[in-house]
Amino acid sequence: MTGAPPRELVLIGIGTGSIEHLTLQAVREINAADLILIPRKGAAKADLAHLRRAICNEVLSNPATRIAEFDLPERDPATPDYLRRVDDWHDAIAQVWAATIAAHLLEGTGRIALLIWGDPALYDSSLRIAARLGTMTVRVVPGIMSINMLTAAHAIALNRIGAPFIVTTGRRLREEGWPQGTDTAIVMLDGECSFTHLDPGGMTIWWGAYVGMPEQILIEGPLAEVRDRILATRAQARARHGWIMDIYLLRKDAA
Repeated sequence: MTGAPPRELVLIGIGTGSIEHLTLQAVREINAADLILIPRKGAAKADLAHLRRAICNEVLSNPATRIAEFDLPERDPATPDYLRRVDDWHDAIAQVWAATIAAHLLEGTGRIALLIWGDPALYDSSLRIAARLGTMTVRVVPGIMSINMLTAAHAIALNRIGAPFIVTTGRRLREEGWPQGTDTAIVMLDGECSFTHLDPGGMTIWWGAYVGMPEQILIEGPLAEVRDRILATRAQARARHGWIMDIYLLRKDAA
């Protein structure tokens, strides 16, 4: 044991999967863990578990640290209400976490680590799921966000001088249209290319898939000109890899 307090869960942000994007704190916490949990998301997303294992193989030097994999439950598409569907899904994930921890941390005490894509605070549900585990202490190690990776990859500023921006989801962009009070929107969790629901006139997009990874793909330009190229490129990449993570920044052109 590493002397950790009883049942402490550490959520470690790992950026977009590149070992070079791990912070020194993340490396230290990985090596301080008694148990590292790695989720499996099915054959189509096996690369995600593989990348987590690769990170552990590269930076983990503590021979006492155990690694346990578990199958991540899927959301029930039969539940019509979106928030209820997500809430039920989080309950199911919490139960799997608890069962996996109980099976592999037989002493009942120790430090458990989960490697989180990006940062645990941005469009990631790990903190909400962890809250379901009762009295377990939870700590967070911040990671590089996909927003940082996107703007760095395109070498662009996130906002105009003195201007606000909004981070939203593809679902909200489809249902609500362009967000009010800003000329810049960063869109995440968009499996349906929701920019196709907008009038492309006077708008520029900076799109990226697998940002920060060897498979990285970047496209930028006036939305009206590059929209179809993004759709085709995204479909081809998803077919090739079996999964895709993409994010984009949309900005209305200055008047």
